[in-house]
Amino acid sequence: MTGRLHVQNLPLARLLPTLDTAEPLVESPNLAPRSPVSAIRLEQGQYRLSSLFWGLTPPWLEVLDHAPHCARAETLESRAMFRDAFNARRCVIPVSGFYLWKTQPRSKQPYLVTQVSRAPLLLGALWCRYHTTLTAFADSAALITVPANVLLSPLSDRLPAIIPRQALDAWLDPDTDLETLNSLLTPAPLELLGAFPVSKHVNNPAYQSSACAHPTGSMLRWAVSQEL
Repeated sequence: MTGRLHVQNLPLARLLPTLDTAEPLVESPNLAPRSPVSAIRLEQGQYRLSSLFWGLTPPWLEVLDHAPHCARAETLESRAMFRDAFNARRCVIPVSGFYLWKTQPRSKQPYLVTQVSRAPLLLGALWCRYHTTLTAFADSAALITVPANVLLSPLSDRLPAIIPRQALDAWLDPDTDLETLNSLLTPAPLELLGAFPVSKHVNNPAYQSSACAHPTGSMLRWAVSQEL
C-alpha cells in the first residue's frame, strides 16, 4: 500500500490551464502520511488546488494516528468512514511518482513508480471536512487503492487509483453516478507506469534530498513483446 509520494516539478499549468493555484503546490521528494498534501477539487465549477492533511479525519475520529491514508476501492461503498466522501467529496492528488517497497529475503527494496513519460499522475482520493469552530475547519484526504496490475504486482498487491486527465470532470463532479465512478477504479494500464529501484535512504521520511528519486537500477516497464 502506498505510504510515500514524490511531488516535484509538476507542470500543472500545462496539464490544467484553468487551475486556480491560490495555494502553492506542496512539494517533497519523500512525502509521508500525516503531512500536508496538495489536492485538486472542483469548487463552483473550477479546478482549485488546496492543501489537505494526508489522513482522513472525520469528526468522530478520536486518535489522529488512526486516520487512514489509503482506502480500498472495494470498501468505499460499504464502510461508513468512506461512503459519504466517496459519494460527494472526491479529489485527485497530483504527483510525479509514488514509492513501493518490494519484499526481499532480508530487507525491502524501495521503488519509485512514475508514468513512463514522466508526466504527472492524478491519484484518485476522497476528502472530508472537520469543523473545529463555527467558522474554522480542517480538510483531510485519503488515497484510493486498487489491485496492482500484472507488471507491478511483484512489488505490491495494491496501487493508487490513477484518474485519466480526460475523466477528471466526471471524477470530481459530485453528481456522477456510481457506475461511472467505479469504472475508473481499475488497475493502471500496463504500458502507463514504470518503476525503478532507489536508495534505501527513502525509508526515512525525514530524508528530503532530491537523491530520493535517483535510480539505482534499470526501469521495470511493460514491453510490447510481453503481450505476444
